[in-house]
Amino acid sequence: MTMTTNTTIHHDGVTIPVSRGGRGRPLVLCPGLNSTQADLHGLAGLLRRDHDVVTFDLRGHGLSSAAGRYSFEAFLGDLAAVMAELEHLLDEPPLLVGYSLGADLAVHYASEHPGVAGLVLVDGANPVPEPFLTAELLPEFRAMWEEMAERQETARGTARQVLLTAREILDLNVEIDAVRSGILDRYRRIDRPISMIMSSAMAGDGAEGHAPRLNRNWRSGIERLVREQPRVAVSWLDADHGLVFTHAPEIARIIRDARAAG
Repeated sequence: MTMTTNTTIHHDGVTIPVSRGGRGRPLVLCPGLNSTQADLHGLAGLLRRDHDVVTFDLRGHGLSSAAGRYSFEAFLGDLAAVMAELEHLLDEPPLLVGYSLGADLAVHYASEHPGVAGLVLVDGANPVPEPFLTAELLPEFRAMWEEMAERQETARGTARQVLLTAREILDLNVEIDAVRSGILDRYRRIDRPISMIMSSAMAGDGAEGHAPRLNRNWRSGIERLVREQPRVAVSWLDADHGLVFTHAPEIARIIRDARAAG
């Protein structure tokens, strides 16, 4: 069993728990909105077989403390604080792996800080041609997040808790749509290797409702990115947005193979 060490970073009025374990090249795993390092435990365990893996919780998630504000910039500040803490602890620049919102944070961080070995972006940071939260879909998504917030009450006080309200989650998703509308410019500033691991059925594999259109939009965004940035390597998995939980072995293998090729 791989031993892990746990530390806490104090940043911007919040406490951020950080765990480190494994051996090999350093790797930082950034979770996304509504996911915690406890949720990513399976993937992190697989990666620790041949990487020195660092995981952490974003503000209001897992064992991090609540915050007075939740925004893309605030979450980006959490990632930057973790990376700054690691600068004097790691022997070489880490591979930065981000899931969902964590992928967007990784792209923005790497566009401003060259000290990463490369990026692996899992089902996020997608320059989709159309926003996801259209006026038509807003009531449906609002109801979904209200239900999710109610379910998350049962996780309060655990390593899987999420302290954000349904309204805060909704506002963040609107903000993420806006961030992704300009993310191509961020990619242009990065000169490190980039690999993407994407779900083929991000919104589910149903043939009815909004899923087919949302999935086409998801694929179109990646096609748009690769046309402009042919150096970006893309792997598609037959999965939905929960691929980090359902397809962790495949994701770990792709990351391992990408590092070996590099």
